[in-house]
Amino acid sequence: MSEIRGIWIANRPHSQVLESQNNIVEAMDFLQSYGFNIIFPVVWNRGYTLYPSQVMNRYKLPVIDPYYEQQQRNPLSEIITAAHQRQIKVIPWLEYGFAASHLLSGGHILKKYPHWQAIDKDGAKVRHGGLTWMNAFQSQVQQFMLEIITEIVSNYSVDGIQGCDRLPALPVTAGYDSDTIRQYQSVFGKLPPQNHHDKQWIQWRADLLTDFLAKMYQEVKAIKPQALVSLSPAVYPFCLNNLLQDAKAWVEKGLCDLIHPQIYRPSFSGYNQEVKQLIKTFDRNSLSKFAPGITFTANGKDVTTKDLIKCIKTNRDRHLSGQVFFHYEGLRKNNDAVAIALFKSAGYDRLATLPEYFDPEA
Repeated sequence: MSEIRGIWIANRPHSQVLESQNNIVEAMDFLQSYGFNIIFPVVWNRGYTLYPSQVMNRYKLPVIDPYYEQQQRNPLSEIITAAHQRQIKVIPWLEYGFAASHLLSGGHILKKYPHWQAIDKDGAKVRHGGLTWMNAFQSQVQQFMLEIITEIVSNYSVDGIQGCDRLPALPVTAGYDSDTIRQYQSVFGKLPPQNHHDKQWIQWRADLLTDFLAKMYQEVKAIKPQALVSLSPAVYPFCLNNLLQDAKAWVEKGLCDLIHPQIYRPSFSGYNQEVKQLIKTFDRNSLSKFAPGITFTANGKDVTTKDLIKCIKTNRDRHLSGQVFFHYEGLRKNNDAVAIALFKSAGYDRLATLPEYFDPEA
């Protein structure tokens, strides 16, 4: 059987995996024995990299998350080694994307580069999803993110790179900084609408992010042609209308190799509805790129193992290429209840090969 069986690995305090090298080894042993074949470990979070970064150093920003600096460790390097020894692919996840910080102030990035902040129509910093955002339309911000991405792909034996609902993304309230206003005016001869939900204004800004993605895709492939560009946007069209993520255009233009819409629903019926919508929206030939994101907990409630198994079955019945679960700690809850259920009742006891677009030499 060919199937993506992926899992996200979050940073501390949400997950203990990266806290020590022993924890990493133990987690990779566990995933290997429970039939997983790909991990998406966080590598960019709260304005820090989870590896020593020369790019951050050049921008006079902290070289690595202080916790790992104190330990004198490189979690990215450790997890790649442990995963690859167990035939598990590694696609680092740039969790924060264009978000600068969970702090209201925007943290150390916006303190150093205040002109990088995203601005709403009232001239205030853009805050969304509990985060303060950088201006993803700003050329320096784009360059900074591209340098982080290409640094990872150039220096580590990764199997790809992943953006999520924050890369490429920007809250729909953003875009009222002077540069973006000027750019819009030069195209339309008028100021952007005050209504940030205006359809044309949404599409124009989303197109700017699609242009960034095209550049990101090309730069990754120029360094390592077999590296996969994986994206995990919110579901479509919510992602377009709220985060300027035109996932439909991304797939149509061939700007991602894998796509994992975050179908985070508390029950199978909600999940199944979204899968039906996905099949209606996207070209059938592109369905092999889809391995939806499934959460273990939605709206504070654990999804039942029975429903999780039904979600996997519907993915197989619809010829999607697998699924990615959010996130590792959910597998281990209640004495590994979910991992055991997948192993016993969802075929995770038999190894799955990865789809053919994973280069065996990668």
